[in-house]
Amino acid sequence: MIPTDFSYHLTGYLAKYLPGRVGLSSNTIRSYRDTFSLLLRFCSDVKKIPAQKVAISTLEKKLIEEFLTWIETERGCSVSTRNQRLAAIHAFFKYLQMEAPEHIYLSQQILAVPIKRTHSRTINYLTLDGIKAILDIPDRTSKMGRRNLVLLSLLYDTGSRVQEIADLIVSDVRLENPAIIKVTGKGNKSRIVPLMTRTTKLVNQYISENDLKRIDKRPYPLFQNRSGTKLTRAGITYILKICVDKAKLIHPELMPKEVSPHCFRHSKAMHLLQSGVNLVYIRDLLGHVSIKTTEIYARSDSQMKREALETLQCVTPSEMPIWQKNNDLLKWLKELGR
Repeated sequence: MIPTDFSYHLTGYLAKYLPGRVGLSSNTIRSYRDTFSLLLRFCSDVKKIPAQKVAISTLEKKLIEEFLTWIETERGCSVSTRNQRLAAIHAFFKYLQMEAPEHIYLSQQILAVPIKRTHSRTINYLTLDGIKAILDIPDRTSKMGRRNLVLLSLLYDTGSRVQEIADLIVSDVRLENPAIIKVTGKGNKSRIVPLMTRTTKLVNQYISENDLKRIDKRPYPLFQNRSGTKLTRAGITYILKICVDKAKLIHPELMPKEVSPHCFRHSKAMHLLQSGVNLVYIRDLLGHVSIKTTEIYARSDSQMKREALETLQCVTPSEMPIWQKNNDLLKWLKELGR
């Protein structure tokens, strides 16, 4: 079977261009790859075009638009997810128009497909009491329970993404004063995050209990599953879900409808902001490229303050007094004041 031009250029894009020339992380490349896996599945299942026959000429603007609609309607994905898939497609066609100029017209048609507007959502975060309620759940008398406590404490204290916690290795942690942890995020960019005293103590006890101080310089995962390999994003999410479900039974009023690992990141940012910490510091802690990304927490905090103030409006009459509706009385009062 003769490979198609699409398979040739996509392989070069994912296997050589993104990791070699652009230097994207494996997680970002995996996200791009998943987009094209979905696109090929759409071509096969919906358009009845076998994956091995998909060519660049197949990917017309209309097909891409139908694919984006299918993501939302059939797969039930959010507008944000739809836009992420489109961003990956846009990135590929920007690459294609440079590598294969004969496809520049098609590429520019695809690049003209607009990002869909999204409604800004209120940031989902936990109060300090909510965080404490969850951290009280892990069983401190068991080894796994103590691991889960350290894991969730570190997830909150560092404000890290779940993949960043999963990727931590023992050598990323320095417990000498001042205690820090090196977190590697998007684009393989690393940042240094200070650890609070209580978290430092928990991490130190965890490392000592598991004899991790004797680990040599090889990349050794800080958090492992039962099989001895590093915890995955799904594994960390599952641990959190178990703790949240138990916390809801004890303190339902403290738990929002959905609590994800990213909710811990939002919570840390909001708590820092409410404590008066400068946005620039919060930006550096979270690893945001731009301060504009961090400003969403300030806007959300302002919105919640405004909503709280609006609840106090019950002291203000919602209707005019009866005499203000009496036109004859108002006319008489105006004449009296002349």
